Amino acid sequence: MNTLESTQGKVRLIGSLPSLSTAVCDRETRKFNIEDSSLSNDIAILMVNMDLPFTLSQWCTAAGVDRVITLSDQRDAEFGEKYGVLLKEQGIFRRVVFVVDPNGKIDYVEYLPTLGDELDYEIVLEAARKALVLTRNME
Repeated sequence: MNTLESTQGKVRLIGSLPSLSTAVCDRETRKFNIEDSSLSNDIAILMVNMDLPFTLSQWCTAAGVDRVITLSDQRDAEFGEKYGVLLKEQGIFRRVVFVVDPNGKIDYVEYLPTLGDELDYEIVLEAARKALVLTRNME
């Protein structure tokens, strides 16, 4: 995924989603798109799922999502396998959020108990802000 390389050196908030065609995934991605404008440019928000790339593009256009990076892992499920979020039988990802520091260390992870559960956005955003502060203080 070239996007992961292009966001290297930033704190990454990576959301693993079942599908943008579900209400919770739709709401989550829109919420992060709004919240992104209040975050440092050194924090990147990426949402990854198994939807087809053109489906993601069409959804983003229709939803006005222009700040969050949406990524499809539909072809080989590499992200899903590496991060342990792939539900093979269903062919989708479980709902998880990772906050990864600029060095690639996972600082925060939240596995939602069921696919329909929604994140506590403030806790996740605060974890991303803390990861950025910790990284800057170590420099």
